[in-house]
Amino acid sequence: MDFFYWFIIITCVQIIYFLGTWKLYLLAGRKSWKSAIPVYSIFVLMNIIKRPRWWVFLLFIPVVNLLMIIILWIETIRSFGKNSIKDSLLVIFSFGFYIFYLNYNKKTQYDNNRNLDYSAFGEWMSSMMFAIIAATLVHTYFMQPFIIPTGSLEKSLLIGDFLFVSKFHYGARVPTTPIALPMVHDTIPLIKTRSYLKKPQLPFMRLPGFQKIKRNEIVVFNWPADTVRQFFVKEKGVRKPIDKKSNYVKRCVGIPGDTLEIRDGIVFINNKKNKLPEWAKIQHTYTVYNNEGVSSKKLLKYGINDFERIYPIKNITQNSFNAIVPFIISRRGNTVEDFSVITPAKGLPLKIVKKYGLEVSELLSKKKIINTTLEKVLRLKKNEKFDSIVRNISKIKTPNESFFPNRITFDWNEDNFGPILIPKKGAQIKLNKSTYPLYKKIIEEYEGNKVIKSNGEFSVNNKLIKIYTFKQDYYWMMGDNRHRSEDSRFWGFVPENHVMGKPVFIWMSIDGFNDGFRNWKIRWDRLFSIVDGKGKRVSYFPHFLVIIVTWQIFIFLRKKRIK
Repeated sequence: MDFFYWFIIITCVQIIYFLGTWKLYLLAGRKSWKSAIPVYSIFVLMNIIKRPRWWVFLLFIPVVNLLMIIILWIETIRSFGKNSIKDSLLVIFSFGFYIFYLNYNKKTQYDNNRNLDYSAFGEWMSSMMFAIIAATLVHTYFMQPFIIPTGSLEKSLLIGDFLFVSKFHYGARVPTTPIALPMVHDTIPLIKTRSYLKKPQLPFMRLPGFQKIKRNEIVVFNWPADTVRQFFVKEKGVRKPIDKKSNYVKRCVGIPGDTLEIRDGIVFINNKKNKLPEWAKIQHTYTVYNNEGVSSKKLLKYGINDFERIYPIKNITQNSFNAIVPFIISRRGNTVEDFSVITPAKGLPLKIVKKYGLEVSELLSKKKIINTTLEKVLRLKKNEKFDSIVRNISKIKTPNESFFPNRITFDWNEDNFGPILIPKKGAQIKLNKSTYPLYKKIIEEYEGNKVIKSNGEFSVNNKLIKIYTFKQDYYWMMGDNRHRSEDSRFWGFVPENHVMGKPVFIWMSIDGFNDGFRNWKIRWDRLFSIVDGKGKRVSYFPHFLVIIVTWQIFIFLRKKRIK
């Protein structure tokens, strides 16, 4: 929406406000025309309802202003003698139009000496509203909690890590979706419906930050390709506002102006091998070969826990099968005599095997695909006897639509990709049949241009051009779990206006987070630790406990001394 449309909206809102309050201003001893002046009318209202002027500032903060409008409706009717809960509910559920009734009711009188204190219920409601406002301000502009739900950054960030994401490092975004429920993202919990209105949309604006995104930093952003209403739920595609797209967390391996290429699974930036930070733990898939069979116990011994196990079961029944379903990936065989299940690395629970008397033993395969770090593979080679351990690399390049730019004329894959230039604001490219597929989504969707291609020439917004200038910065995001991550290799660039914040702190970490509450185990070594650093990871949870205990002792002694 451009300036003209916003001018029309603001003018209409001000006219409605004037029609609903001009007599109330007269009753309060003010000139009626003062209710017709944008912004100034609200400062006058603060004097009428005897509330601080700084409340006006809150009316200009998206999302927060929705709560403030409700508060001002209630405060306005209370200033004219309507103090009951019934009146408060009437003004809320009439979307403020109850004030029109008061404005044109001849019996309405201004209460200049009204009691500014609330009833017990009113005091509770007021405290709740301002608590939500304070939490929304922190959540939107300073720090937001975030949970790692998938393994795309294993072993750098783990499934079940609870993060605090800083909004102020890169500069907090002003919400572009102003009409939305506070403290929720795109879906209302429990009822599972959309938590916002798609229109109107505010123009993108970011407050000043104190740093730019650095290469190889972990970043939280809105998934550019998001067309789902509920994460992990398959449904018909939907278009969502930028700030309501699903939150993703990846490592930014390419910054604006970089040329990125992946050669046999290794990332090169500007023709140099990408140097990762110390705590980055890159994982690839490997195939372990051994004629005597690959032991799962040996793999688990070295902390390798991402592989599959096969269990033939001789006496499977419907009841026992129902019991093991939550622990299996798939099954094999069409008869009871020829039946086996495939499980993750944890295998089948011993309790269930014993309970149902299952005749089961793991099939010792001569080869097994594992997903792990190079460090663990080297330890495995050094201490155990295997015929060979080979990193899996997709060397055969065939035309496909699976990987960016999702055109059949490109043969890039997850291990061999590019080279590709990451656009920088103000940078220019020649627009031709070679470059257009790479930057089509940027030009048309992210930067909102209408492109017509005819006879090898390009018309952008009805102007024939040969050079295109990018309007914003773009980034290249990848997961550290290289063969288990859906990232920029699949859907391309991340625009700067999609960047949400920087993860800085892990306040909780739960092993088995996706396995149900009963299987949760706290990773004590990760509690109250920073996201990125050098040396051994340190948990500051003991320090936190010492501070809490010390503070409580101080308060106890202080009270005792006062007595």
